[in-house]
Amino acid sequence: MTPVPQSKTSKSPYRVQVLDRALAALEVLGGHSSECSLAEICRTLKLHKSTAHRLMMVLEQHRLVDKNPDTGRYRLGLKLFELGSKAIGALDLRRHAKPYLDRLQRESGETVFFCLLDDGQVFYIEKIESQQSVRTGCTVGSRAPAYCTAVGKAMLAELTDAEVNQIVRRWGLKAITPNTITTNSALKTELKAIRCRGYAIDNEEKEPGLRCVSAAVRGDSGKLLAALSVSGPAFRVTQERVPEIGMAVKQAAMDLSYELGYRPEVLELMRGVTG
Repeated sequence: MTPVPQSKTSKSPYRVQVLDRALAALEVLGGHSSECSLAEICRTLKLHKSTAHRLMMVLEQHRLVDKNPDTGRYRLGLKLFELGSKAIGALDLRRHAKPYLDRLQRESGETVFFCLLDDGQVFYIEKIESQQSVRTGCTVGSRAPAYCTAVGKAMLAELTDAEVNQIVRRWGLKAITPNTITTNSALKTELKAIRCRGYAIDNEEKEPGLRCVSAAVRGDSGKLLAALSVSGPAFRVTQERVPEIGMAVKQAAMDLSYELGYRPEVLELMRGVTG
């Protein structure tokens, strides 16, 4: 019988029993080379059959496990593969992005971020700190609204109106500072301006005294992959410096996109042929 791995958080006071059991069940399935019966799961986890059955039903509903309709035995679900693929993809993106982030940090002297758009929110996956004593406090692994951040707006500008509307309906346009965009019409005007100049600006919209500049990164299909940004206190990232920083950010994003296979001239030619 495969032993149940001990969680690193097993001594934490912040435990939720059903989550502990769900994760333990996934560990049990992951430790088997073949499908696993409900009885085996019960024995390994020391659970009553009805409790284990309810647990597996919920995991199956979320596609975290699959149930063989012929044998009633369980295996890990494809949802885990999807999530793992996204995690690996993000790590690979970080590796490709690192030299361009380093370059951008040297050129600007400010903190540089690399972000994804995940579930309609900005997700920070890389950060290179400024050496200045006053700098941005946002951390890797944190999330932020898309509509009031430069990275978020740079990525929203790559989406269709329908996709942007869906994100706004879900998360809203709440005022965070006096400069925050709070209406659909203002957001659409802002996204149109971003598409024209090639970079986005957070003019103290998420945090007073903080100004950021960002540009989107595209993949070989021309679709949005991520965004990179320069962020710093407004007294250093002044309105006068924004165009200079914007061009540097835009160039870094273009160079990274090119490395990742983005060829706008080829895509344009293909559109002409298929059109």
